[in-house]
Amino acid sequence: MVYKETLGEKWFTISNYLFLILFGCSTVYLFFYILVLSFNDGIDALKGGIYFWPREFTLANYQTAFGNPNIMSAFRLSVLRAGVGTFLSVLLTSMAAYALLRKDLPGRKYIIFYCFFTTLFSGGIIPLYMLYKEIGLINSIWIYIIPGMYSFFNIIIIRTYFENIPHSLSESARMDGAGDLRIFFQIYLPLSKPVLATIALFVAVAHWNDWVTGAFFVNNPDLIPAATLLQKVLAETSFEANAMQQSMNSDLMAKAVSNTTPEALRMAFVIIVTIPVLCVYPFLQKYFVQGVMIGSIKE
Repeated sequence: MVYKETLGEKWFTISNYLFLILFGCSTVYLFFYILVLSFNDGIDALKGGIYFWPREFTLANYQTAFGNPNIMSAFRLSVLRAGVGTFLSVLLTSMAAYALLRKDLPGRKYIIFYCFFTTLFSGGIIPLYMLYKEIGLINSIWIYIIPGMYSFFNIIIIRTYFENIPHSLSESARMDGAGDLRIFFQIYLPLSKPVLATIALFVAVAHWNDWVTGAFFVNNPDLIPAATLLQKVLAETSFEANAMQQSMNSDLMAKAVSNTTPEALRMAFVIIVTIPVLCVYPFLQKYFVQGVMIGSIKE
């Protein structure tokens, strides 16, 4: 017997789709609006009335942005940080999850309790700075990688996924003489691509968007990542924009080189920093959708 939807169910489905479409369009439009402003003449954009396409198309905003002497080094550092930090974080987190999966691990309950208990409290920024300084991480590239290698929340997610893998696979491999490392790398990791891709996406985005570390723990301009550079540019351009609005004299207007205003430059920097994440996400979308379903379906 074929189930036939009632009229109320059809209207409910249609209203859901309409709501999701409108919500999606409103979310995408915010990014699209920033993109349009970044390609529009800065002085012309101050007049308003720009909604769907640039009124006076220009590349001057991006030319000024890429003219920043620190932007290329900041991008290289962010790519290196996101790549190395994500790889080490996913590797060590998955290894810790596999260890906690073993019920015969000595002190397993105490380790889990200790890791969970420490996630409930934070010492604050000053004790954290003192700790980083004591172990020599201040003004070092390792300040971006080592603290982000551990996440108890990610460990729990990966361990939950590992629990869904049949235990008979590891038992069969162990009977054939395989050790824990071989079982981990040849059985658990290949069967856990969805959750690993999901965690990798979370960690990579966190590394890419983190500006606090570079702003508070690094003074070397050569070790400033793209997110911190963006934050500094936003702060500087906001100050200049307020100054231009309060006093529209010729000296302040002369700062708008090639009609590039602080607001337009800010939009260009936002697009530059956001584009790499948007380029990576489609390649992980398939695994990401599978990964977020962890624990929602039980056989």
